[in-house]
Amino acid sequence: MSITIIIPTLKLDNNLEKLLEQLPGDVIIVNGGTDNPSFKINNIINCNPGRGIQLKTGGRFAKGDWFLFLHYDCILSEGWQNALKKHIKNDSNKALVFKLRFDDVGFFPRLLEHWVHFRSIAFALPYGDQGLFISRKLYEGIGGYNDMPLMEDVDIIRRVGRKRLKLSAISITTSADKYIKYGYLVRMIRNGLCLILYKLGVDPSIIKKIY
Repeated sequence: MSITIIIPTLKLDNNLEKLLEQLPGDVIIVNGGTDNPSFKINNIINCNPGRGIQLKTGGRFAKGDWFLFLHYDCILSEGWQNALKKHIKNDSNKALVFKLRFDDVGFFPRLLEHWVHFRSIAFALPYGDQGLFISRKLYEGIGGYNDMPLMEDVDIIRRVGRKRLKLSAISITTSADKYIKYGYLVRMIRNGLCLILYKLGVDPSIIKKIY
């Protein structure tokens, strides 16, 4: 079984470089920005900015039997490759997401990690920064990512459904920059508000202005 790793980004910076250093094999970078990379990228596709359209584009060009969608500012924990192999062997009919960690210390990062873990289990609602490992068959069967300016991760997880979703014990560490910049409480409240508005049927293009 072959795996294609798909990474949407607006920045070709050192965060992406660090991630690429740990990724073997078939990797597609879907660039929605204007940066020129200062490091080697074997497979880069340029498209209009917007995570939904970038993810959708990556899925369209992917050649693997399985897709691993990642944000550019994350690092996977040791053992992630074995976890994917085990998932393919034992749970090939399900999608897999990782356990989220933040690259920051203190009370609020740990609180947010616990909340994300609870939300992922209780509501089957992981976000895109937890990654998404999904077979081509399941991905195409549910219609893949939609071209949405925001909430594309919530949208696709809804179509995957609770019964076809598994939470890995392997963690993925993501950047806490936006939480540090705006404050953890402010960012958490804003994220919650965006989710509520989406569930109420507000257009994602309007929600993006709040986000």
